Parts: sequence; structure tokens; C-alpha cells
Amino acid sequence: MKNLLHILSANRYFLLFILLFAYFQSIYTRIVGRGVVDAYIFTPEAAFATLISVSILFVIMLFFIRKRHKSVVLGVREMFKIFSLSLLAFLIAMHLIGFVIAFSFDTIERNFNQETLTLSTFSNLLDGIIYGSFFLTYYYHKQNRTKQEQLMSYHKAISESKINQLKTQLNPHFLFNNLNVLDQLIEEDKNKASDFLNEFAEMYRYVLQVSDQKFISLSEELIFAKNYFELIKHKYGDAYQLQIENHKSDGYIVPLTLQLLIENAIQHNLGTVKKPIKIQITIDENIRVINTYMPKRNAKLTSGRALNNLKEQYELLTKTPISIEQTNSMFSVKLPVIKTLDPW
Repeated sequence: MKNLLHILSANRYFLLFILLFAYFQSIYTRIVGRGVVDAYIFTPEAAFATLISVSILFVIMLFFIRKRHKSVVLGVREMFKIFSLSLLAFLIAMHLIGFVIAFSFDTIERNFNQETLTLSTFSNLLDGIIYGSFFLTYYYHKQNRTKQEQLMSYHKAISESKINQLKTQLNPHFLFNNLNVLDQLIEEDKNKASDFLNEFAEMYRYVLQVSDQKFISLSEELIFAKNYFELIKHKYGDAYQLQIENHKSDGYIVPLTLQLLIENAIQHNLGTVKKPIKIQITIDENIRVINTYMPKRNAKLTSGRALNNLKEQYELLTKTPISIEQTNSMFSVKLPVIKTLDPW
């Protein structure tokens, strides 16, 4: 009983459509047949009788669909077979039901003469074609929507798995680069190295906290980026300068984005106190990170994995990918401000 109520509830709008269509069909038939408009024409018993009879057709069609439909895509030929078999079974079922009722009321001769039988067969066949078409359209629309939802869930799961994989690659990258800085500071100035280590420990705790998040607020990322740059100044002093123009801090961003772009500018460009590398972050409708382009001499070739990693994350999470521009004097990265917490 609960299962039946659940089915009726899940398909209530379709059944309501069938009932309303049958009701207007009965009004039209009575007006054409009787030629008189009176209160009887608007009584709903014919519509409910049609709903009950076509429900039998729906059950029959569902039986043949589940029995014969093995693939996801249904061909025209297979659909025609299901439709034809369902109509035939429906006609037989309606005649059997009619015979049982006629036998119970002893009206077999009146209800099963040639003329009446032909008329009822034609009427049931016409109803079967009309309402059967409605059912097939509704059923396969619903099936297609279910398949689309499953496909979207599948792609979302794949994307989330890929994002998590990319994040696990970024964490060691962050750790490795800053441990290299620490190693150099230990040789140069142990006091600075000690301060760097304490601040780095706090920052790495934050990295671990946000590593399982797809987005964080832009304001939170800005605070982290500023703290990270102050940490880097232990090593480089004023050889690198950071300027932030924050015109609009609403929205979200992929965690560690700004930090990674600052780190990228420092790693690939040679800054000095006389010729510092200037890093500018501008936030309005988009986020733009621009730095002076002055590549280090004799630097080891890098794979650019961290930047490519970030590009992949944005391609998975947003419809607007990262834009990268480079000239002889400037390197620029433009990325979108994420408006919602879950673009999926």
C-alpha cells in the first residue's frame, strides 16, 4: 500500500494531466454526440473511468518495457514493438473485463454483439494510441532526466576526485619550497631561521585546514597571501614588493591561489633591492596578479606544474578559465572571482 501511494505521489502531475485531458475529452464527446449542453455533460465520472482503464494500459506498457528494454537507448523499431504488444494486450484485457461485467449482469448479448464490440474495440484502440503515446513520452522523458542526473553526479564525483588529487600535489609543493628557504636561512641567520620556522608552522596549519575545501572567502585568502609574503621577506627583504588593490572582496577563490602566484613570481624572477620585483594584486570583477618579468639567470628549468595544477582546478570548478599573459617586462594571470560556493 505504501509503495502504491509512493508511485501515485511521484507521478501525480502526469496522472492529473491524464485526468484533465480525459475530462475535456468526455465533454467534447458528449457535446458532439448529444448535441445538447446540460449539467450531465460536465459530470466527471467518464474521466475517472478513463483514468482507471488507461492505468491498466500503463501497467501493461511498463511490463513490456521492463521485459524487452535492455539498452539505455531505445530504437524506433523496439519502441513500435512495445507499443503494438501493449495495445494488443490492452484490448484483450478490456474485453475480458467487459465480458466479466456483462456476465455478472447478464448483458452479454447486448454488450458483445458485432456492432457494440466493433465500437468498443475502436474506442479502446483510440484511447490506447492517445494515452499510450502520452505514457511513452512521459516515461522516457523521466528516464532520460534520471540518466542525466546520474551522469552529472558521476562527472561531479570524477571532478571532485581530480581536484582532491591536485590539492594533494600542491601541499608537498608548498612544503618543499619553504623548507628550502628555511635551509638557506639556517646557514645565513639562525635567528631569522627560528622566526621563519615559527611563522611557517602556523601557516602550514592553515594550509592543512583548507586543503579539503573547494573554496574559501576572498578576504580570507588575501590575509593568508599577506602573511605568506611577510614570511618570504625573512629571506628576500625588499627585493620583492607586494601591492594589493582591493576594490571588491566579495566572493570566493580556490584556496592558496594568491599564495601560489606570489610564490611563482618570486621563484622565477630575480629581484634585488635596487631593482625589486613588483607584484600587484588587483581585485574587482576579476582577480589579476601582475609581476615584473625578470627571469633568473642560469635557473633550472621548471615544469610549471604548480601553475598548471591551478589552471586545472579552475577549469574543473568554473566556466571561466585562468588567463595568462607574458611580455618582455610583465607576467600576468587573470582569474575569476567565484560567486557561488558550488558552481555544480
